[in-house]
Amino acid sequence: MGTIIQDPGLTDKARVFHDRCDAGKKLAALIRQERIRENALVCAIPSGGIPVGVEIARELALPFTILVVRKLQIPWNTEAGFGSMTWDGKVYLNQFMVDRLSLSSDDIARAVEKTAASIRERTGLYAGYMKSLTRIAGKTVVVTDDGLASGYTMLAAVRSLGDMGPARIVVAVPTGSIAAATLVAAEVSMVICPNMVTGASFAVANAYGYWHDLSDREVGDQLSRVDETGFF
Repeated sequence: MGTIIQDPGLTDKARVFHDRCDAGKKLAALIRQERIRENALVCAIPSGGIPVGVEIARELALPFTILVVRKLQIPWNTEAGFGSMTWDGKVYLNQFMVDRLSLSSDDIARAVEKTAASIRERTGLYAGYMKSLTRIAGKTVVVTDDGLASGYTMLAAVRSLGDMGPARIVVAVPTGSIAAATLVAAEVSMVICPNMVTGASFAVANAYGYWHDLSDREVGDQLSRVDETGFF
């Protein structure tokens, strides 16, 4: 079981970050405090994780890359998922949700096909920012997103990364449910999550004063900041 680092003063609090960039800067301070910068690489999950990851990379002068991971959407509720698929084609099911929703093999196959198409599109979009994935072996990999809800998207990311031989994996997210953080911590060295939420109800957006779904243009603007500072 990996260590979970949180800020007790932020437990169950709402609107603790102005936006994703503010959250990334505050995460960077915690990462510096834990002294895990040596031989490290920042890996961000798009789209929401990109502003967070860019700020961490800028603040700590670390290399930056992108991990394309997408949830497998529930057919009748595309905002929710029953598992995830990674950039390298691996599928991870939340078997509890599959059973609870009585999803058929055809339901799963259709969701996988749809998700694979989305991953191909995003991989093409971010291909230039994924080159550092070839240099994972032996490094401390800091994986980030804008929050942990169920934790299954992050779990898929760290399991695929684990097959690439990193020295250790650290998950750094601004906010998360205690259940998701505990689930992920079982498979990584450390989870850094300052705004931990212990209640049954959780929404990533609640941690932010300013929140919206990022457009491709906004993501591109964030990525240009990495290029300009030479950390890519």
